[in-house]
Amino acid sequence: MRYSRINKELFISNRKRLVKELKPNSLVVFNANDIMPTNADGTMKFRQNNDLFYLSGADQEETILVICPDYPDKKFREVLFLRETNEMIATWEGHKLTKAEARALSGIETIVWTSDFQRIFHTMMVMGGVEHVYLNTNEHYRADVKVETRDARFIEWCKSNYPLHTYHRIAPVMSKLRSVKSKHEIETMQKACDITEQAFRRVLKFVKPGVKEYEIEAEFIHEFIRQGSRGFAYEPIIASGPNACVLHYIENSQVCKSGDVLLLDVGAEYSNYNADMTRCIPVNGRFTKRQKEVYNSVLRVKREAYKLLRPGTVYFDYHKEVQKIMESELVKLKLIDKKDLKNQNPDKPLFMNYFMHGTGHHLGLDVHDTGNMFDKMKEGMVWTVEPGIYIKEEGLGIRLENNVVITKTGIHDLMKNIPIEAEEIEDLMHSK
Repeated sequence: MRYSRINKELFISNRKRLVKELKPNSLVVFNANDIMPTNADGTMKFRQNNDLFYLSGADQEETILVICPDYPDKKFREVLFLRETNEMIATWEGHKLTKAEARALSGIETIVWTSDFQRIFHTMMVMGGVEHVYLNTNEHYRADVKVETRDARFIEWCKSNYPLHTYHRIAPVMSKLRSVKSKHEIETMQKACDITEQAFRRVLKFVKPGVKEYEIEAEFIHEFIRQGSRGFAYEPIIASGPNACVLHYIENSQVCKSGDVLLLDVGAEYSNYNADMTRCIPVNGRFTKRQKEVYNSVLRVKREAYKLLRPGTVYFDYHKEVQKIMESELVKLKLIDKKDLKNQNPDKPLFMNYFMHGTGHHLGLDVHDTGNMFDKMKEGMVWTVEPGIYIKEEGLGIRLENNVVITKTGIHDLMKNIPIEAEEIEDLMHSK
C-alpha cells in the first residue's frame, strides 16, 4: 500500500459534522469526478472529488455517496455506491474496492453497487420523507469551470426527474467544514511536508551550474514517489534567473547559470492532501551580497507575517499589514524612494511593482483549498505564508513559503524543519 491508511474515524466524524449543518428531512449527494480524456483512447490520471473523499475516503471512479439522516430505515441513512468489478475489469484495470474494503475504509455500513443507484435513490426520494436535496458544485472563488462535470450532469438529471423537491447548494457547507482541519488531516499534511523536505534536501546536493530546470524537477519527483507520494501536488515551478519573475512559470526548460538564483515552488501530495513550499537557492551555492539582501528582506516579511496569524484574524486585513511591512523592506532595498510614497496611486501602490500577489491561501485537499477568505481565521485552519520580491530589471525573484496551522496562540509551522536561512542553504549546498 502506497499510503498509511487514514483512520476511518476521520470520515465518520466528517459526516457527523455535515449532518449537523443540514435541514430536517434532507438528502445530500456527492459524485466522484470523471476520468478525463486526453486524445484517442488516452485518459488523464484519476483524481477524486475532494468532498467525496473527505466524507468517505473512497478514492475510486464512479463512486456516489448519499446521506439521508432522517430516512426511516437506518440502514440507508448513509449509502456508498461503488462500481462493481468483474474478472475482465480486474485483468485490464486491476483491483477495485470490495464492499468489505469500502466498509472498513469509510465506516459506512451500507455499500451498494452503482448499478442499483437509480432504484434505491428513487425509493429514498419518494418514500423517505425527503423535502430538501443538497447537490454539489465547484464554487471555489478561483474556479473557471468549462467542462461539464459528473455533478453537473447529475443536477440536471435529478431536477428533471424530481422537480418539486427543494434544492440547495452543499458547496458553502463543505467549504466551511473543510476549512478547519482535524488532527488526522494535519498529521497527513505533515507527512506531505516531510516528503517535500526530503526532496528539497536532495535537490540542494544536486543543483550546480549547467543543470537544466527539468533535471531538478526529475530529482523532486524521484524522491516524492520514493517516499510514497503519488507525485507533485501541483505543476512544479523550477524557475532560474529571470524565470523566477514569472509567477506561474512551469516550462522548466532552461539551463541554470552560475550567479542566478533558482526559485523552487513545489510540494508533495500524500493521501490526497498537499504541501506547498517555495525556496530560493543560489545555482552556484553562494548568494551575492545583493541577492542575500533581497532574500533576507523576504524572510523578515515572512517572520513578521507569522506574528499576525492567530484566531480572529481576517485574511484581507492581515494581507494589508504584510503589504506595509513589505513596503518598508522595499524602501530599505532602494527599490522604492520613500519620498514617492505620499503621492503614489492608492489603487496601484508602488510596492505592487515588486510584490503583486497574495500573502497566502487555505491549504488541504486542494492546494488552494476551500474556505471563505472573508471569514475570521480559526484554530485548525492551514494557511500558506508566501511573501515575495520580484525585480525584473535584476533578473531576480525571491519567494519563501511555508505551511502553518492556526493555533490558539499563533501558528504551528509544518515546514519548520525545512532549511530556509540563507547561510544554512549555502552550507548544505557545499557539504558532502
